[in-house]
Amino acid sequence: MPEARAIVVDAEWLYARMSGRSAADIRDSITLLIEAGELSAGTQLPTIRDFARVAGISVGTVADAWGALRKQALIETHRRGGTIVAAGARAAVIRPRTSGGFPGWAHVDLVQSNADVTLQPSLAPALLSGLDAVELNTSGRDQMTERLRAVIEPTWPFEAEAWMTAGGGTEALLLATAAAAPRGSIIAVDEPVVPGYLETLGDLGVTPIGLSSDEHGPTVESLRAALMAGAVAFVFQPGGPFALDRSVSQGRANELAEVIREHPEPIWVIEDDSVGPLAVETPPSMGALIPGRVLRIRSFCRAYGIDLRTSVLGGSAELVRRSIAERSHGLGSNSRILQNALAYLVSDGAAQASVDRARERYASRRAALLSELIRMGLRPLAGPDSLIVWIEVDNEVDALVALASRGISVGSGRKTFVSLPNRGLLRISVTQLPDDRPLIAELAGLIAGAVGGTLREYFD
Repeated sequence: MPEARAIVVDAEWLYARMSGRSAADIRDSITLLIEAGELSAGTQLPTIRDFARVAGISVGTVADAWGALRKQALIETHRRGGTIVAAGARAAVIRPRTSGGFPGWAHVDLVQSNADVTLQPSLAPALLSGLDAVELNTSGRDQMTERLRAVIEPTWPFEAEAWMTAGGGTEALLLATAAAAPRGSIIAVDEPVVPGYLETLGDLGVTPIGLSSDEHGPTVESLRAALMAGAVAFVFQPGGPFALDRSVSQGRANELAEVIREHPEPIWVIEDDSVGPLAVETPPSMGALIPGRVLRIRSFCRAYGIDLRTSVLGGSAELVRRSIAERSHGLGSNSRILQNALAYLVSDGAAQASVDRARERYASRRAALLSELIRMGLRPLAGPDSLIVWIEVDNEVDALVALASRGISVGSGRKTFVSLPNRGLLRISVTQLPDDRPLIAELAGLIAGAVGGTLREYFD
């Protein structure tokens, strides 16, 4: 780092990122800040006395922490330059963590629910199988190839009037929403929603009404109220992929369908099956109960790989027609090669075995994290098929900032609810957790340390 202008960290900034006030807490917090890159080589730390004053602790406690960091070659003290982060400190922190194959929590996706690629089948034979289609490179656009329809149709929970494919599940949901809800309209949504979906609704000019739920799914009363408020469509998540603590029963789906059937105005239903083949059982559906009004989306990227870029939409002919029109004015379509590759994967025994293994592994990771969080005295929640673990916290913002100071990024609960819940919630994806119980216990401890403290702010 150039000597002309060193970065100087003030005591208030540093203390706000501490997990506690003991020497060990200070040592560990600064180590994590170095690992995350927030304290780079050459950065000057506050003096021991300044930090002790701001933290309200003894000079001896801070000196012990500084001494431990110095022994680890993470900091060094110069007579005129003060105490700085040592050159090579970050590498010194990361090297022990990576020696066993684990890169550190700053490098684990706990937010996006991206799949563990090591649990997905090889795409090579699937893609090769798509190259022998007789219609390959012919003119026209196949919204769904016959090969794909032949393997998907028998697995669909109701008789679809029409079919199409889209890119990933996010694109499919965007197209279906735009088809069902014109700009300026209102829709009912099953909360918590897919992360990022509320922002999409804002782009589409659509106003959401969140539905309340009980142990069986969205309540009849909240759906009826949303329809009376003018909702023209209902976005339903029958698999409960982001549910706090419930699954959806077929009985509840039947009750919701009855509310829609009795409503004086026609209502569209979008069923978002975003877990797809990773679900233990096919989630319930309203498609057979209100024919012509339901469009179901099934996503496959988490099961087979993001580069497959193919989801399936089946159901209402009118909503399929509108969805096609929303896609580049009707000019867009998915590659026939990708569609036929998906057909191969859905029917291939080896690929299905990979999906079964991934389903079991994700369930094991979810159970391990829940168990360790409970052991740490926290209040975690998760639905039976959920790829998310939620943690109730007293102050969501403070908890997010405290975890970020340790290089750990988790999701915010308020981004997935239309109306802010009356409790703070952190959202943690389980898909890329390591299959190592001590590491998961370590993560639970770091989370407990972050959410258990109080973040103090200063305005000097």
